[in-house]
Amino acid sequence: MQNMILIGAMGSGKTTVGKQLAKRLRMDFVDSDHMIEERCGVSISTIFDIEGEDGFRKRETKMLHELCERSGIVLATGGGAIVSEENRRLLRKSGFVIYLKTSIETQLARTQKNQNRPLLENVDVKDKLNELMDERGTLYEQEADLTVMSGDRVVSKVVDEIAQALEK
Repeated sequence: MQNMILIGAMGSGKTTVGKQLAKRLRMDFVDSDHMIEERCGVSISTIFDIEGEDGFRKRETKMLHELCERSGIVLATGGGAIVSEENRRLLRKSGFVIYLKTSIETQLARTQKNQNRPLLENVDVKDKLNELMDERGTLYEQEADLTVMSGDRVVSKVVDEIAQALEK
């Protein structure tokens, strides 16, 4: 069974949508960031503090290699996973890629409450989110088999749209 892979910026709803999509499709849900934290026994912020972003990205690629060997999962990736060509190749090869697209305003609202966002520490958050979208937006679009607006929509409606597209 083909994997369903969710990509998109932080705060786009990959974990929330992924959990409901997995239930709907009767598949297992896996969040790559949560798997990294579980494996390391520390938060992503701690990994960034100790190893920097490069160290985290190496761990992320290693985890994606492992997860992409599985089949029949809904996989929520980290927002930056798409930056690596190796990761993009893995995701493409491993399943159907769904880009959850959202506005910077929605990202701001969703990320304010979460302290485990190392790229948003000690910076102007709106400027950083814009910068990240400038860097990654085209990659998300290019890699997606399906693009769905997640934004302020009810999660069940986003899941319905994905499920309907998959049926076609």
